[in-house]
Amino acid sequence: MRAVLRPLTRAVTYTRWLHLMTGAVVAAVCGMIYPGFVDSRPVEQLWLLVLPVPPLIAVAMVPGTRLAEGVQARLLLVSGEHARHRHGDPDSAIAAAPSASWGDRGRTALWLVLRLEAGCVVAPLSFVLLPGLTFALIDAATGGTPEPVLELRIPGHHWWYGLLAPLPLIVLMALVVGAGTLMATVAARLLGPSAAERLAALEERTERLLEHNRLARELHDSIGHALTVAVVQAGAARAAGSAEFTDRALGAIEETGRRALEDLERVLRLLREETGRRPADRPGLADAERLLESARAAGCALEAEVTGPLGALPGPVSREGYRILQEALTNVLRHAGPVPVTVRVAVAADTGTLELDVRNPLGGPATSPAAGRTGGGLRGIRERAALLGGEAQAGPYGGRWRVSVRLPGHGGATVAAGPAGALN
Repeated sequence: MRAVLRPLTRAVTYTRWLHLMTGAVVAAVCGMIYPGFVDSRPVEQLWLLVLPVPPLIAVAMVPGTRLAEGVQARLLLVSGEHARHRHGDPDSAIAAAPSASWGDRGRTALWLVLRLEAGCVVAPLSFVLLPGLTFALIDAATGGTPEPVLELRIPGHHWWYGLLAPLPLIVLMALVVGAGTLMATVAARLLGPSAAERLAALEERTERLLEHNRLARELHDSIGHALTVAVVQAGAARAAGSAEFTDRALGAIEETGRRALEDLERVLRLLREETGRRPADRPGLADAERLLESARAAGCALEAEVTGPLGALPGPVSREGYRILQEALTNVLRHAGPVPVTVRVAVAADTGTLELDVRNPLGGPATSPAAGRTGGGLRGIRERAALLGGEAQAGPYGGRWRVSVRLPGHGGATVAAGPAGALN
């Protein structure tokens, strides 16, 4: 009994009823013109199932009609926060977008015709036939003279007609619940997203996940670099025992921390805004000097060679190159400490190919990034290079630890726009 009565306690049952009733509005307008409601017979009013169909098909050809019907179906056919029960309702299956193809227009036209026919059936049953039968049965049971309902008469006068009086209302509620559920299911089929819309939504979700993954990696690089510099500087200042060196170390820690906070604020802003498309304020290789100065301030004897037109690099290559260089220097400080480092950044003037080369001495098992337990930094470097169509190598080379990265220049932006859409 509870399962039978449960639909009657749901707000969506009555919003669906309203949706069914509004489907008869077009038929009612047509009925005022022909065949009319005063002198016409019920048989003549069957034309109302046919006459509005051509205008509805014409209206369905307007792209915005699908948007309007989708919004209306979501509001009235689908249970939301205003309803008690939400399980099984096809909320996300109903699209709310203009028609983008003739297939969308055809399904919208079929939906409008279905709404018309359902409304023309449910409205008379709701307003005239079933409630009228209930009152007629009550009149016949009490000895009154029941009025005919759509040319139907209740014969005779019997007391047991009173027992049958609730039956039409029960049939009406069963009809409303069943027809409403059916319309919600059909709406998911006819107003649901097309294959192209589903693909676009999947691509958007994939790009958003890629962007979040990139932001997480970028935040890891920035914060990891800042903490590594701070730890190295603090240890060197304590070992040096010099007030002047300590003052310089504190200044380097302050500057590195400020930049890390700026990166953190930018990443959090992107995550809050959910834009995923704000690369302009991300640092590029043109800002590489601040990475080199940070490594020098941490005590590294750093020699840098920068050649070629850095400003001519495509945005994705320049920005990812900056992060690769940052991760390479962070690995040196984390695993080798303040050791001599050689950095070469070269851009080929003819092809725009970017080459990054970072080397530091191999003095023991803990003086190379390979000694790290996770290898996340080197893996991130390889992933960034691969997404841009380049390559990265890391390992011992000529008695030193070497990180070598080669990224295509002018062609790299095209590569990045494909599987690495988040890098644009």
